[in-house]
Amino acid sequence: MKRLMALAGFMMLMMTSLMAQAAGDLTIEITRGNDNAIPIAVVPFRGEGVSPSEDIGKIVADDLEHSGQFAPLAPQDLISRPASGDNINYGDWRRVRANYLVVGRVESSGNGYKISYELHDVAGQRRELGEVVTSSEDQLRSRAHYIADQIFEEITGIRGAFQTRVAYVTANGVDPNISYALYVADQDGHRPQQILSSDQPILSPAWSPDGQKLAYVSFESGRPSIYVQQLSSGRRVQLTSFKGINGAPAWSPDGRKLAMSLSKDGNPEIYVMDVASRSLTRLTNSSSINTEPDWSHDGRSILFTSDRSGQPQLYQMDASGGNAKRMTFTGNYNAGGLYGPDNKFIFMTTRTDRGFQVAKQDLSSGRVTILTNTYHDEAPAVAPNGTMVVYATQQGARGVLGAVSADGRASFVIPSPRGEVREPSWSPFLN
Repeated sequence: MKRLMALAGFMMLMMTSLMAQAAGDLTIEITRGNDNAIPIAVVPFRGEGVSPSEDIGKIVADDLEHSGQFAPLAPQDLISRPASGDNINYGDWRRVRANYLVVGRVESSGNGYKISYELHDVAGQRRELGEVVTSSEDQLRSRAHYIADQIFEEITGIRGAFQTRVAYVTANGVDPNISYALYVADQDGHRPQQILSSDQPILSPAWSPDGQKLAYVSFESGRPSIYVQQLSSGRRVQLTSFKGINGAPAWSPDGRKLAMSLSKDGNPEIYVMDVASRSLTRLTNSSSINTEPDWSHDGRSILFTSDRSGQPQLYQMDASGGNAKRMTFTGNYNAGGLYGPDNKFIFMTTRTDRGFQVAKQDLSSGRVTILTNTYHDEAPAVAPNGTMVVYATQQGARGVLGAVSADGRASFVIPSPRGEVREPSWSPFLN
């Protein structure tokens, strides 16, 4: 059953004893830190006669820590509280072994706030970055994520992904009275917004390249159907409702097409639909199961799962079909493959002697690296900058989201206050 669920992309969200939150922020619990993380001190941003509803400095510090690349100093180790570079004693911060220092302040500005922040290189005793941004009350978390993005990129040279979002599915209740919901939240689990609710399963959310729409599978009509929903308006259209499987939608990089798995002609095969015209092109034709397509970022290739070799493995074919070649040879089960943003790696669920784990494969060498240290892992989704992977896993008997750095050095879980959370999908860059 596990094999069929992974191949066909129709996880029934564990139809017995499923429970999940109906609302509320997800919370992050760090399970494994990176011993080589960069020490950084993020001083609480000083409120200059104002008391904003969000702690900007804490959000910035949390973002940096959750990336796995940074180790923010604990609050008790912040030996002073400067709000600008003029008040920094670099010697103090060298003594607590901080490589970098972030300071800032928040002031009133019209009906909102003016946020000033600076990044300092402690060893070099110089300011590396400084900026003033404005914010309304309801934009404070977004502005904090923006600041974290700028700091992350300045130090690592990699674009930050803290302003991105994650879609996921929850289930609430006990079979046969289970309600399902599709949510979108900040990448740190805060500010969840319900996109859809149903008394039937919702599966496989997939972001459009512009971040404005979600494709997903819903069983609300009594059979699996693929829908596309505009996030800003809630308007949605049903694209497919063929007999059998309608599953695993995946957007082309230009947003004009959706790859999907359909069994309308018998076997599950990979098709591509032109979203505007609804015309279908069949790409595979075999007696095996073919599912879980993913487009390469240049749009030239499609990765997919097939059991044509006798066991689930990943294959790559031309985006127009043809020239299919097997990509995975380590182990007897590899499924749910995704290209990394640079097309140098693929991420997947693999079966090891411990169970199902998330792994990545170097496309030039074929080397496979196991990223997770749990063993009920599936449905990986990669951050648009390639630095983190979010996936579905279990914590005890509960389904939760897990995340791991792309080098496997840092990991954390994102449980809900109660129940099950599944089917993660990471947005593209949204600005």
